[in-house]
Amino acid sequence: MNFLASPEIVTAMAFAGRLSFNPTTDSITDADGKPFKFDPPSGVQLPPKGFAPGDLAYAPKPRPTPQPDTNVAISPESTRLELLVPFSKEFPNSRGMELPPLKCLMRVRGKCTTDHISAAGPWLKFKGHLSNIAENTLITAVNDEGGEVNAAFDHDHSSTEPAQDTIPAVVKRFKSRSQPWALVVDENYGEGSAREHAAMQPRFLGCLLIIARSFARIHETNLKKQGILPLWFANKADYSLISAGDVIETEGLAKLLEGDENAQIRLLVTKRDGSKVQIETRHTMSADQVKWVKAGSALNYIREQKTRIS
Repeated sequence: MNFLASPEIVTAMAFAGRLSFNPTTDSITDADGKPFKFDPPSGVQLPPKGFAPGDLAYAPKPRPTPQPDTNVAISPESTRLELLVPFSKEFPNSRGMELPPLKCLMRVRGKCTTDHISAAGPWLKFKGHLSNIAENTLITAVNDEGGEVNAAFDHDHSSTEPAQDTIPAVVKRFKSRSQPWALVVDENYGEGSAREHAAMQPRFLGCLLIIARSFARIHETNLKKQGILPLWFANKADYSLISAGDVIETEGLAKLLEGDENAQIRLLVTKRDGSKVQIETRHTMSADQVKWVKAGSALNYIREQKTRIS
């Protein structure tokens, strides 16, 4: 198996002698038999004054000369290309700086790789057309409520719609109703290849929150870049407390968005029978990542910064 890890993590694991060693929480025994814990690494990650440009004589000149005012024309009949529309900025809303009330789409059981979320193969021809490739969203995921693949429940369906349908069909109904939704997932959600569409597609379809027993690191970052808030269950057993059709509200997110990186985010879950459950979570949001979610996506944030400079 292959793993991606920083030099600091690899070094700590080498000293510990095991891959399961977590230097942020675990300790090792020193030569005197006493527990020893590593201090977090510190230093300058990027040059504070930026990178030196070097000798520009070696830099290739663009050919042809860029023409930024050129209109990019895409046929509306194209099935392969589609202009990207910026994702909406969700804050503030009717709940202030908390997420709006979210409908739980489903509880995903077991392994859910990026290929489960956004299948490859023949679907790759639609990578430039988000609406079309979104038709494969979660089509091989297992619904924990019933154990079926590519099955979701719509508890607010009309008399002309089935209560159960494919996952893409149900989330498109949610989107047509302007109903943002959340997803409950199992261990190591998003493992596998780091395909960006596995984060873009749920966001495009209206997902704003994913609560996991654990996330694959790269996919978790990709979710943040697309404006989806990833939260970890503080108690993994709470995974089974949220079901399809439940309404989820965040409490404490406003403090995080206001700059408190240590803010504790709690979920208030209203069950379909009206009963309520409170669930504790934890997050891994950095200061920069908070800005992405607050702006609706990393691209939105970059656009905001560019607009302020100009």
